[in-house]
Amino acid sequence: MQQSRLRFVCALLLLSGASAFAPGQSPQNPSKFPYPEKLSYRVEWRFITAGDVTVQLSRASAADWQFNMDIESAGLVTRLYKVTDKYKVVTDQKFCGVKSDLDAEEGKRHRIASLSFNPPQKKVLFDERDVLKNTTEKRSLDVPPCTYDIAGALACLRLIDLPLGKSATLPITDGKKLAYGRIEAQARETVVVDGKTYQAVRYEAFLFDNVLYKRKGRLFLWLTDDASRLPVQMRFQLGFPVGTVNVELEKQQPLLGS
Repeated sequence: MQQSRLRFVCALLLLSGASAFAPGQSPQNPSKFPYPEKLSYRVEWRFITAGDVTVQLSRASAADWQFNMDIESAGLVTRLYKVTDKYKVVTDQKFCGVKSDLDAEEGKRHRIASLSFNPPQKKVLFDERDVLKNTTEKRSLDVPPCTYDIAGALACLRLIDLPLGKSATLPITDGKKLAYGRIEAQARETVVVDGKTYQAVRYEAFLFDNVLYKRKGRLFLWLTDDASRLPVQMRFQLGFPVGTVNVELEKQQPLLGS
């Protein structure tokens, strides 16, 4: 596996936060998303644990949400290509982008990047610094007033009541490109994750094949079929040499007082 893909795979986990209920429970009145929460995911590749991800959703202010994500490679992947990334995203109430900051240490690379959204001017500013090479890249991109980074776009999915067979299209940017990503509700399924059984809806997010990312691939997501809309599983079907990567929920906890 090209281990630098680990951060890309895990970054998409920002769609979620955890439910306030323990895995496998089916509460009578599950909390309706969004709410402050924290979760842990396990990333599996070729039957080994490739990384661990902790995602936290909290209030940045009365009007804004904040995602914090810590990513660390694990096991064999760490020995081959160590990854330690920290990612912070601030969004408005509807998860439209406000700003984001990434500090990525991957192998021999160390990059610090940021996005700053300016809705009145319909712009997003991208700023990236290569710490080791001491080089910078800056650019400005025209975007709609409500534009999502990948975190906000996938979090927005949890707010949408999308009937089976229907799709939603959202403006998404990584600071270098603006894309209109389509997310399709495909089927209701029973899924087993970490020994727990969930009733879920399967979605496909069409972000590959020169939509937002150049490489060929498919991304499937399973959200619980209840008010919490908890993302319990993700599956990336990528080409050689990566192949299939599974991301599964391990631990959840509410954040009180956030």
